[in-house]
Amino acid sequence: MNIKHFSLFALLTLMACYTPIKPSKPKLVVGIVVDQMRMDYLTRFENHFGNGGFKRFYNQGFVAKNHHFDYAQTKTGPGHASISTGTPPAVHGIIANDWFDKISGEEQYCVGDDSYQSIGTLTNNGEKAPTQLLVSTFSDENRLATQSRGKAVGVSFKDRGAILSIGHAANGAYWFSGKNDGKFVSSSFYINTLPQWAADFNTSKQIDTYLTTWDTYYPIETYVESGPDNTPYETTFKGKETPTFPYDLAELAPENNGYDILEETPFGNSLITDFTLAALEAEALGTDNDADVLMVSYSSTDYVGHAFGINAKEVQDTYVRLDLDLARLFAALDKQVGKGNYTVFLTSDHGVAHVPKYLMDNKIPAGYFKEKDFVKELKTHTSAYFDTGGLIRDVSNNEIFLNHDKITTERLDINKIKSYITSFTMSFEGVAMAYDTTELLKMNENNAIIERLQRGFHPKRSGDIVFVLQPGFIETRKKGTTHGSAYIYDTHVPLMLYGQGVRKGTTFERTNITDIAPTICAILGISNPTGTIGNPIIEALK
Repeated sequence: MNIKHFSLFALLTLMACYTPIKPSKPKLVVGIVVDQMRMDYLTRFENHFGNGGFKRFYNQGFVAKNHHFDYAQTKTGPGHASISTGTPPAVHGIIANDWFDKISGEEQYCVGDDSYQSIGTLTNNGEKAPTQLLVSTFSDENRLATQSRGKAVGVSFKDRGAILSIGHAANGAYWFSGKNDGKFVSSSFYINTLPQWAADFNTSKQIDTYLTTWDTYYPIETYVESGPDNTPYETTFKGKETPTFPYDLAELAPENNGYDILEETPFGNSLITDFTLAALEAEALGTDNDADVLMVSYSSTDYVGHAFGINAKEVQDTYVRLDLDLARLFAALDKQVGKGNYTVFLTSDHGVAHVPKYLMDNKIPAGYFKEKDFVKELKTHTSAYFDTGGLIRDVSNNEIFLNHDKITTERLDINKIKSYITSFTMSFEGVAMAYDTTELLKMNENNAIIERLQRGFHPKRSGDIVFVLQPGFIETRKKGTTHGSAYIYDTHVPLMLYGQGVRKGTTFERTNITDIAPTICAILGISNPTGTIGNPIIEALK
């Protein structure tokens, strides 16, 4: 046998013995959305975190430290939708939690759909569906890729958190029905009856164990990263004179909508973890060769943040306790699925602003926008200037909707009306800028705020004029704070990944919320959702 023949023989022998190595995929993807979590909470509260929760991402996973929303509507509905779809409101259509429907003239809730029935409750809390979400989610794409063998389950205190994160084709989405109900429910869009494990969880009344005393987990004097326990910037529960620890939840519950009181405590997150662990085990997630998806949205951080503000000890204690709940979740995943067999990401649906009064008292520019006064004066001045009323149909979500039928009937110049309203809006206290949305879409000024407004504009759902408040301004409220702007305190949120397909490391390169879905799809080896515009985060991938 000559050299040529020997080489060919050797090659054929090697090929016969070679077995292609398929890239391994996770058996389970877990998406964790912490409602209203600023990026700086990770460093601010770090000394009180153990190694089993948030720090597992830091110690063993990948952390994107410059992660942002790339659109203006930093609210719960749009946030969960953008995380799961990889695209902004301009494409997926969830432009707010609620918006003015230009066809019906009524308010549209982002997951409201009374053509479906409540499952697990006699209330209307289950009349919900993802019918307003115009594109698929990465969970939907995984269901398609696995011929529906890969399961998909979404859990949250909020219906919109569960539904918009898991999508259309899920096996189940579950959310909390409060007041006197105190149970997890769903919609006939997903299921016809509650699965036995969910019904058993509800009847166990485990929820009652959380109607206990809320005191700080660690001695309150160690919470030096937060302000005083009693400040004029915080709201408090009905029946309690001051916003101070401890809180007797069983005593306060009757005056605070019954079981709803748990929303504004860290025990709401603990209840979510309990239900999630029940779903994990009963649905046998991550135990076969078809990847499953589990989406968990922790809502209590949002309720506590709204009520008490960024600088409150209540917020710090909520994150300290959430860290313990994350450790419980990781321990259950390690036991059932096994380390190295699952992938987890953690992010948030939006950040939050400081309480403006707190900033003002510290000589930092901030303030309050008096929306009711603005709407009243806008309508009055517009009617007087054009000598006719009814030109404005609605003002909501910092958008102004015009009455096009009226303008056409009266043969008025719509461009003059838009110009007048834009100028008037700009002159109102607390407004930084206002744009005719027709002109907004033509702008190319390399201005981050304008770009975020453009990505948030949906032509069939958004208004004729959009305006932006000054930095540090929010709509008037007596105490507490909110979110929803295009500014960095609302856009800068965590993104951390851990597990199968993820390399250890960090990056300060800018990443966007729309990059999460394509990154997970790259790890799963499946198609991106139908509206995706984001890109995989290459630095995070093995």
